[in-house]
Amino acid sequence: MAEGALRAVAQRTGLECKVDSAGVADYHIGDKPDFRAIETALGDGVDISKQSARQLKTDDFYNFSHIFALDTANLAGINAKMPRDATAKVSLLMNSTGGADAQSIKDPYHGTDEDFREVWNQILIGVSAIEVELRARGVNAEF
Repeated sequence: MAEGALRAVAQRTGLECKVDSAGVADYHIGDKPDFRAIETALGDGVDISKQSARQLKTDDFYNFSHIFALDTANLAGINAKMPRDATAKVSLLMNSTGGADAQSIKDPYHGTDEDFREVWNQILIGVSAIEVELRARGVNAEF
């Protein structure tokens, strides 16, 4: 969902950036997003149905300026895989909002449609803040 949200914000605002998503574990490689995620995003005019799951690769730490995790468990997994000389900056997505209470975004998979909507709204807040910071500071943006 976050990939689609950031792509949509970048397209709407004219921000040029490379966006991709990857999981820490190898679960669901090649799978499309959950149908509830697709429906939720589509409700806001964002089509994520063509996305497919892939696993985080070592090259990602050099090919992207920033890597965002939605929760602390994935953040720990990303940090564990990060090479010592990595150039990407790694942080929680919600750190981008600047709030001292940056928190994990819960996984809605075992929840309701409303849980997917809540997660989508949180992601939109995070990616909107990312867009503002990237526009202001580019690859040097800190989150």
